[in-house]
Amino acid sequence: MPEAAGTAADAAVLMGFDYGTRLIGVAVGNTITRTATALCSVRAEQRQQRFEAISSLLAQWRPARLVVGLPLSRDEGAEQARSAQARRFANQLHGRFGLPVALVDERYTSRIAEDGGAPDVDAESARLILEQYLQSPSA
Repeated sequence: MPEAAGTAADAAVLMGFDYGTRLIGVAVGNTITRTATALCSVRAEQRQQRFEAISSLLAQWRPARLVVGLPLSRDEGAEQARSAQARRFANQLHGRFGLPVALVDERYTSRIAEDGGAPDVDAESARLILEQYLQSPSA
């Protein structure tokens, strides 16, 4: 007998990222509670160390999907120079780890994290990005 939607059989862990050129915020969440928790920030300057740190987090949490914040202009929601960097990072995640990657509009997440007094603004931004995805119908 198939289980009803929303049961433990449908549960999936997801990992969210707020990409930056110096730091990458990381959060983890799940599809049952549709909430996320800020984890940490990963130094982004050196590619090898960045992906080693991410690989370690992926091994620990074993997410089914990754979510990356997509920077868009505040007014029109158009893509900007940083959007291409975030898309490239999302493509690198998919290529290296073989997991599906979703992109989510990340407008105002850093501002909300800063205004909320988050001790790690980048990780908190990743949490907001991931929760936005988790609360969407596509999650």
